[in-house]
Amino acid sequence: MIGNLKPLEIILIIAVILLLFGAKKLPEMARSLGKSARILKSEAKAMKKDGEAEDAATAGPAADQTAAAPKTIQAAPGDVTSSRPVTEPNRTAQG
Repeated sequence: MIGNLKPLEIILIIAVILLLFGAKKLPEMARSLGKSARILKSEAKAMKKDGEAEDAATAGPAADQTAAAPKTIQAAPGDVTSSRPVTEPNRTAQG
């Protein structure tokens, strides 16, 4: 929609904004808009970090559960009659 505006129309819109808000208030409004944008950006980063921390916390126990599941060895692909569960020895630190 902005691509359809002619330069004269853009200048007219800027002039109307200057008349409505005044030259003194525009810098103040721009500063407050910049502060708001920075706050929004920092909050979005904080939420993203919190979400990654939650994902890491929930993924940790789930990975341990899948590692504890018994493994199965198959003789040939698709041959389930000769498959058997495999138990692996527990590896503990001896010393």
